[in-house]
Amino acid sequence: MSTEPSKDLDVFPNPKPGRDYTIRIETPEFTCLCPKTGQPDFAHLELEYVPNELCVELKSWKLYLWSYRDEGAFHEAVTNRILDDLVAVLKPRFARLNATFNVRGGVYTSVEAEYWPEEES
Repeated sequence: MSTEPSKDLDVFPNPKPGRDYTIRIETPEFTCLCPKTGQPDFAHLELEYVPNELCVELKSWKLYLWSYRDEGAFHEAVTNRILDDLVAVLKPRFARLNATFNVRGGVYTSVEAEYWPEEES
């Protein structure tokens, strides 16, 4: 296979860094593994961010998310880790990630994590 999963998130320069605007990316086919049972967990991810100097490149986003396919992770942990990794690379003005996991044993889980940069003194 010529394409492999990767933890690298590629970026490109924000074409309009002087303007606040929102980028929304939906990924309806995210998968990871339940750390207790090893069974697959499926989620719909909705990323929303206001870029600063950089934007995430979409192919790298797909490959990054693919890298979780065989990893065990609790819903809360994986949602926060994805947001942390994105923030570390982009340093956005704002970011929110909502992960809505499919039903498992009659229970739906939705985790929303947000990033607001600290106000400068």
